[in-house]
Amino acid sequence: MGASISFVLYRILFVVLGCFMVGTLIYTTVTDGSPFRAELLIPWLITTLIDFYVNVVALSVWVAYKESSWVSSVIWIVLLVCFGSAATCAYIVAKLFEISIQDSTQDPMDLLLVRKGQIVNMKSSYVKYGKLIFTILGAFMVAVVTYTVVTDGSPFRKELLTPWMAATLIDFYINVFAISLWVAHKETTWISACIWIIFLICLGSITTCTYIVVQLSRLSSQDSVYHVLLNSSSRIGANASTKKF
Repeated sequence: MGASISFVLYRILFVVLGCFMVGTLIYTTVTDGSPFRAELLIPWLITTLIDFYVNVVALSVWVAYKESSWVSSVIWIVLLVCFGSAATCAYIVAKLFEISIQDSTQDPMDLLLVRKGQIVNMKSSYVKYGKLIFTILGAFMVAVVTYTVVTDGSPFRKELLTPWMAATLIDFYINVFAISLWVAHKETTWISACIWIIFLICLGSITTCTYIVVQLSRLSSQDSVYHVLLNSSSRIGANASTKKF
């Protein structure tokens, strides 16, 4: 019963967030014009956009893992790139509605995160490439933030908060919220989860990349990729390990 309620709450939550983001984009376009204007590209907005799209890369990797065909993966990733967190919310809601009533007794986050029917067979062949890619992305983001602070000063200035900067930040933090739910699910204690989430809020995709590299580094050569997504107490993980051996 509790799991069924969680499914409903997650669906409502991401529908509301997705609608809020769409409303924000429409309102900002109507009141401030098109976002495709050269004068909007101030240094901190560019940095925020880079930060945003590094998180989109992380979400896109999950989408590519989740989808059963490359066609659907490409379509969803294009939507993520073009529509940001509105597409993130739409994807999560779509995946939640794909979960059957029979499965609703299990943890909704487990069922949302893993690829249906492909739990055991997804091996960690690309772990080293994942670590390399996210290490590079994290280091690149550190360099971008450092450069922008040095050349343009602090980001905490009132004049930087233009309408499109505000919309970009909302877009950014809805994606951060989605990633934070995974972190909260993955971590074994609320203390560690809170620490990671605070870093996500403060440092954005730098923390996302660091967290992914840490989780990938904990995999052994025998572990499947789904171990990155699930926590150690997951029933799906336990069942898959039993089948594996």
